[in-house]
Amino acid sequence: MLINRALIVAVTLAVSATAAPTRVPTTASGISIPLRKRATYTQQNGVFDKDKAIAASVGTINKHRQNLLNLVKNVGDSALHYGAEIKAPAVLPYDVERRMKKRQAEALIDLENDVEWAGTISIGTPAREFLIDFDTGSADLWVPSAACTSVTCEAKSKFNANLSSTAEAQVEKFSILYGDGSSVLGPVYTDTVTVAGIQATKQYFSAVTTLSASFAADPIDGVLGLAFPAISNLNHSPFFNTAKAEGSLAVNQFGFCLAANNSELYLGGTNAKKFVGDIEYHAIDTTTGFWQLTTAEVKVGSATAVAGIETIIDSGTTIMYGPPAAVKEVYAKVAGSALYDAANGYYSYPCDSAPEIAFNWGGADWAISAANFNLGKTEEGSKLCVGALAGQDLGLGAGVWLLGDSFMKNVYTAFDFELKAVGFAKLA
Repeated sequence: MLINRALIVAVTLAVSATAAPTRVPTTASGISIPLRKRATYTQQNGVFDKDKAIAASVGTINKHRQNLLNLVKNVGDSALHYGAEIKAPAVLPYDVERRMKKRQAEALIDLENDVEWAGTISIGTPAREFLIDFDTGSADLWVPSAACTSVTCEAKSKFNANLSSTAEAQVEKFSILYGDGSSVLGPVYTDTVTVAGIQATKQYFSAVTTLSASFAADPIDGVLGLAFPAISNLNHSPFFNTAKAEGSLAVNQFGFCLAANNSELYLGGTNAKKFVGDIEYHAIDTTTGFWQLTTAEVKVGSATAVAGIETIIDSGTTIMYGPPAAVKEVYAKVAGSALYDAANGYYSYPCDSAPEIAFNWGGADWAISAANFNLGKTEEGSKLCVGALAGQDLGLGAGVWLLGDSFMKNVYTAFDFELKAVGFAKLA
């Protein structure tokens, strides 16, 4: 058995902050939650795990397809901008599905370092704990229901409405389609939800009775979305917004520090111990429902490869994605790079000379480290590695890029509902 290294995720509450474009955060004591560290798309032999990456990409495409469906349902067709379109659901290729099922059947321990950033929350009275993926790319909370009897739900913590004195059933239904053709779906409730002492009463969430098989080998119980209400499947206020409206949070902001060690989600402000210097804030497009920054450029070294792009910051995704033609322009400036997988938009580059790729929103260049850009070797013994920037059309619109953890692990990231902005700072 492999031994997992511990990942510490702290969910903390700031006591005060200002509304200035650059905040001077106050330091407060927090709650540290040790977690199992989870794997990247690099196998133990250093080779890129293409099947796992493809499966994750299919899930990402379908997640954001559902977000666009939610946006149209909640706001109307006019809310689709930048040429965004609701495409047919992505489907996991049969050969990939077959190989992954075979691997699962072999009962191997699959470390998933850095793929998700999870912490413990509680729901109900008395409270029941759940291990949750905190996702800035979605806006709903869901956990398994006690009524879920599938093999996938067996090892999960489950919510039983009959055992919570504060649970109330609602008329809505919740459903998300996943890339393996299965779904996460179930009834909707309101109940008391608590994260590190921060409480939201009558919080809408789903206790799902059907859980996609793609979660079978995943230690998380569910997902807590941190995006805007406009993309909520439930069409109700997400947890953070509910907690702020009820006065449980002093500041309408949260911060992410995603790193190899001592990672944390900081609720109600930003944690000055985790970064140095000021936070560089940039306004988002408030019409999309995402944490979507405007007018960015991608640089390779000192040269601008692509300009005038939109960027969604998504902690629930690992790889960085851009439109295929634009990503091709980026790699055209990377010496020794080549298209590795045309169907999925992956490129290779010489392992010993990682490209200096950075994103810029009109201020500093925010660079991707060599370690965070490298997804692993193309094959065992190869001198070529696969880059964490892929060219794929996610349906989010022309010129819209999606930046996952491969970007976020290089910076301290602040998400500010009051300023309607996302900010970046250098990690301490």
